[in-house]
Amino acid sequence: MTTKTSLQKTLGTWLTIGVTLLWLLGVVASGVVARHEMNEVFDSALEETAQRILPLAVTDILNRENDTGNQRALALKEHDEYLTYLVRDASGKLLLQSHDADPRVFGAKPRQGFSETPTHRIYGEGAISDTLYIEVAEPLDHRREAVLETSLALLTPLIFLIPISLVGVRWVIKRSLRQVVLFQQSIETRGGSDLSSVAVDHLPEEFEPIMVSVNRLLERLRRALEAERSFTANSAHELRTPLATALAKLQRLKAEAQDVLIKSRAGEIEESLRTLSRLSEKLLELAKAEGGSALSEQPSDLVPILQMVVSDYEHKAPGQIALKLPNDGISSLLDPDAFAILVRNLIENALRHGADEKPVHVSLSDDGVLRVVNSGDIVAPDKLALLCNRFVRSSTKTVGSGVGLAIAEAIASGAGIVLNLRSPASGQNDGFEAELNIALADTARGALP
Repeated sequence: MTTKTSLQKTLGTWLTIGVTLLWLLGVVASGVVARHEMNEVFDSALEETAQRILPLAVTDILNRENDTGNQRALALKEHDEYLTYLVRDASGKLLLQSHDADPRVFGAKPRQGFSETPTHRIYGEGAISDTLYIEVAEPLDHRREAVLETSLALLTPLIFLIPISLVGVRWVIKRSLRQVVLFQQSIETRGGSDLSSVAVDHLPEEFEPIMVSVNRLLERLRRALEAERSFTANSAHELRTPLATALAKLQRLKAEAQDVLIKSRAGEIEESLRTLSRLSEKLLELAKAEGGSALSEQPSDLVPILQMVVSDYEHKAPGQIALKLPNDGISSLLDPDAFAILVRNLIENALRHGADEKPVHVSLSDDGVLRVVNSGDIVAPDKLALLCNRFVRSSTKTVGSGVGLAIAEAIASGAGIVLNLRSPASGQNDGFEAELNIALADTARGALP
């Protein structure tokens, strides 16, 4: 499970959530304010209605010739009556009521001012020295419905505004971070050998110090690597001539010496000089692998290169290499000289560390996968992870410089391909395997300088 997060997605998501929550809080606050204001309006309407109807009701009651008791006001036409009223005396006797009024909604005796039941809001007003009372009632459901409709009217635009804000926020963030994305891509797409400065114009102020620090680090790294490669190449080059001269003089001394002990010691020194000479050649190869580009301008068929390298080792170790080639040629942008150095080091490593009685298997498949497999002891996982480092060997029992796999890894890395090391080898219970796909050098070229 990855823990990587995108700055654009994070900002876009949280800004949209924040704006949405603020809008929702605004709608809730607006609904609360609207409810309070609407209650004031409804209460004022109750009070106004009571004060308007009461004089008319009192006049009607006082002008009755006979006390006929409760009378119901007639409706001019059928309609929903949200406001109902009763006119009663102080004892609670019902004298007049609206056509849709329900006396059970009101209390047993009339009361002045505002009161509230579980279902209605009631306002009472007295007249004629508080001998007659009018009470106007309004259903609370009516108020709730009005508040709900108002809240929905405020909330409905959010259905359209939230997607629009999501798109708008992401567009603004993407536009604002466009230079940051270019900065990221300029670092991400470059190859491991590209240590040139990163240049992105109009980078946001917060990221400008990062680019400066990265460029300073790249410059320091480039200088360190150049100094190291220069020292390695110059040292190895300067050692070749003195080593060759010393080796020639020692061979002449060995041939002219008559003493057996001197010849034996001269032979030991000669072997040491040969080892040192081979090490200087490896250092030169390492400097070339790390310093130069492993890709060529034009693709080449690398099958003949592989045949030539294997043929050279067949003369040195007859019957020790089993070669398997593809049916057709393998075209790759991997430099032929670099490929030859890579294959030579892989085969030399397999011959030196593999079992003497079993051959080294070298194969190149039709899809460009190169495998060099040898039998022998299994390399421990902790040592296997370090084998591509310089001067690291899987065993101290064998003679070697410890830079062969480092050279192969440097060439593969320079070509943008991966060198995979396995122990035990695929399909075996022992041995060692080196594998890489040389055809992938074609696709890696765009990422390299």
